[in-house]
Amino acid sequence: MDLATLIGLIGAIGLVVAAMFLSGEISMFINVPSLFIVIGGSIFAVMAKFSLGQFFSAFRVAGKSFVYRLDDPAELIDEIVELADAARKGGLLSLEGRDVSNPFLQKGIQLLVDGHDPEVVKTMLSKDRYLAEQRHYQGSSIFASLGDVAPAMGMIGTLIGLVAMLANMDDPSLIGPAMAIALLTTLYGTLMANALCIPIAQKLRLRAGEEFLLKSLIIDALLAIQSGQNPRVIDAMLRTYLPEGKRDLTDLA
Repeated sequence: MDLATLIGLIGAIGLVVAAMFLSGEISMFINVPSLFIVIGGSIFAVMAKFSLGQFFSAFRVAGKSFVYRLDDPAELIDEIVELADAARKGGLLSLEGRDVSNPFLQKGIQLLVDGHDPEVVKTMLSKDRYLAEQRHYQGSSIFASLGDVAPAMGMIGTLIGLVAMLANMDDPSLIGPAMAIALLTTLYGTLMANALCIPIAQKLRLRAGEEFLLKSLIIDALLAIQSGQNPRVIDAMLRTYLPEGKRDLTDLA
């Protein structure tokens, strides 16, 4: 569970709702036509930009904003060094059947065991990495589009409310509901964009970058193992992927 995403979204929306409660009756901030305009209008407008499969898959990808476990790079490096040591002593075939924690690393180890050329290993794993990155960015682009469209739909609702208000100036009983639509659609659109859609889009981009970096580390490690490099050299090379304060490079002599 990504607590930062959960706390951030709940905190942002919760503070707005709390302010509504403190301002008076919460019911005065609820307007069904405004919700239809902003939520429904945003969804259908963004859906028109993508295929149905792409649009609905974005909501599955969005789950990675809340529940996502990325392997600790330092622990993964330690595991890779153990694999490199085993391969150096017993050959690549000694890695067959070993328990590997990371699925992408497991896939790469199997390619090594099967005896594929380094170029084939690099090409296949790089393609896997690229396609995973594209799925993340596609999901983030859909939520970014929702973040762009929602305020615009709020403005459309505001214009509808103003037109309704001006058209009924002779009937004071209709001015209030029309003004509510005019103001609440702007509120809903801004809240939907800035407290939900844009944060999810940016978190998915962050996830894409983290996963790309981890898979790049694994690809470099596998190619180094396949070439028979010294495990300590592999360890030093891979620790350059870590923040400088966490590298703890060992003496290569």
